[in-house]
Amino acid sequence: MPQQQTSLTESIGRLYPHAKPILPRLARGLVCALGASLMALAIPQVLGALVNETLKVDGDGGAVWAAVAVVLVLGALEAVFIALRRQFVIRPATTVENQMRVSLYRHVQDMTVAFHDRWGSGQLLSRAMTDLNLIRRWLAFGMIMLVVVALTILIGITLMLITSWRLGLIFLVASVPIVLYGFRFRTHYRIVSRLSQDQTGDLATTVEESVHGIRVLKAFGRGRQALDSFTEQAEELRATEIRKARSLATVSLIVSMIPELALGLALVVGVLSVADGQLTIGALVSFFATAAVVAAPVESLGPLMAMTLTAKTAIDRHFEVMDETSSITEPEHPRPVKHLSGAVEFDNVHFKFPDTPAAGMDLLNGVGLTLKPGETMALVGITGSGKSTLLQLVARLHDVTGGSIRFDGTDLRQFSTSDIRSHVAVAFEDTTLFSSSVRDNVLLGAGEQGDEALAEALDVAQAHFAYELPDGVDTLIGEEGLSLSGGQRQRIALARAIAAKPKVLVLDDPLSALDVGTEELVTERLRQVLEGTTTLIVAHRSSTVALADRVAVLQHGAINAVGPHAQLLATNEHYRYIITSLDDEETAGQDPDEVLS
Repeated sequence: MPQQQTSLTESIGRLYPHAKPILPRLARGLVCALGASLMALAIPQVLGALVNETLKVDGDGGAVWAAVAVVLVLGALEAVFIALRRQFVIRPATTVENQMRVSLYRHVQDMTVAFHDRWGSGQLLSRAMTDLNLIRRWLAFGMIMLVVVALTILIGITLMLITSWRLGLIFLVASVPIVLYGFRFRTHYRIVSRLSQDQTGDLATTVEESVHGIRVLKAFGRGRQALDSFTEQAEELRATEIRKARSLATVSLIVSMIPELALGLALVVGVLSVADGQLTIGALVSFFATAAVVAAPVESLGPLMAMTLTAKTAIDRHFEVMDETSSITEPEHPRPVKHLSGAVEFDNVHFKFPDTPAAGMDLLNGVGLTLKPGETMALVGITGSGKSTLLQLVARLHDVTGGSIRFDGTDLRQFSTSDIRSHVAVAFEDTTLFSSSVRDNVLLGAGEQGDEALAEALDVAQAHFAYELPDGVDTLIGEEGLSLSGGQRQRIALARAIAAKPKVLVLDDPLSALDVGTEELVTERLRQVLEGTTTLIVAHRSSTVALADRVAVLQHGAINAVGPHAQLLATNEHYRYIITSLDDEETAGQDPDEVLS
């Protein structure tokens, strides 16, 4: 996950395309917030005039009531401006947050499998939720208030200088150490803020992995070790948060203490100036009332700076994901898919993963294989030979790094990925189900097809158990389907691939979790429904080979031999070794009496 250093203005500038549509409303919110501050600053001036008027020998007592009325009006206007600011900025800021979140989700969906292998799910989750929430809060409050606070302080000090240049100069001198420390604070807080947000993402990944793997942790009795590891990460995050809090407390101390000291010094100088006749009592009252109004913005300067730096980090983290580019590109002029016969050809296909050293050997090193329309081809090979990877290339989950895969003679890269994936269905060995109903999971890729396709797919996959669940096929199966057994999940995944009615079906050992009897029933029904569908199936069990018209042997990254099962047994030594290994694995866990029979 790259971390490119950017300035504050560069990071905030990247928000412009997203914030551009709401800038008019943000500007109105800014004007309202500034109006509220101006109303607050006007009240001390009224008080100063009131004091000078009532202290005159022939002062008018009625001026008090006039001043009270003016102060009430100013206070009411301040409240109205604050309410208007919130009305102007909250809705558009949430709109930007939502649009950025949807854009991030769409981008993550478009990224390759290799991208998801690199990025932890917790990191993506924290960027999609926490970071965008921080950006929204900064747009709606932090950005506007930081500008208003700066202008309020500037205008307030100007009024103080106009009232008494001597007293105002004291505050100007006091601002120098605040500004100098501000630069140091910005550098340190930016680093610790980034560390905190990254650690939060890592912690979220740990929680997600532990929840998904809770059965494994319990089965192996590793709960205590997992807790210790989590506690260590949580303590690291806690220490970082303490560093953040300490840094913020220090800057808050400085921006609060120095103005208070300046105020004390100004009080001494002010009283002496009044005694010398150089300053009126009303001016002194106005000066300190203005200083009281300015004190709140000065004290909020530290938290607003921290909020801005945190938002900068959130922006950087968001665009780190958005700047990732997919190696799978869409053709400029995609070729329309009108009708596919199902012919698939692997022409000198090469593939290596992006993190493989340049000099490293390709995982797939010149695969050549042709599948006829409607043919069922079994793919066998030793563990790690690249069988599953080859299957993923068919659905273009990865792109070949050499050679080509052709559908009906056309390189699949000339089609749009959406068209390809609408004609290719996949069932992986590592079953993934969604937190939804059985119906939704099975019909995920079935388009407009309804109950008829659902019933047929469940029947072929021998997933009749779905009708016996508490709510039948509308039963929610829980996160990743973990409320079901391994065999049940695998049958639902197989039904999902069948329900899509694809022209090309890719199966990665879809029967591995099934018992022998169920496998025989599924195999028999698959023979019927696969007629007319080109099928490439990875076989990890010798019984799965029985599904195939032909068998392809993958060895050293290339196809070693292709032919019927009986022919390969008679002519290919490597194939005999693989089949023998599969038979050993298949019988290893069975009852000895059953094997002998």
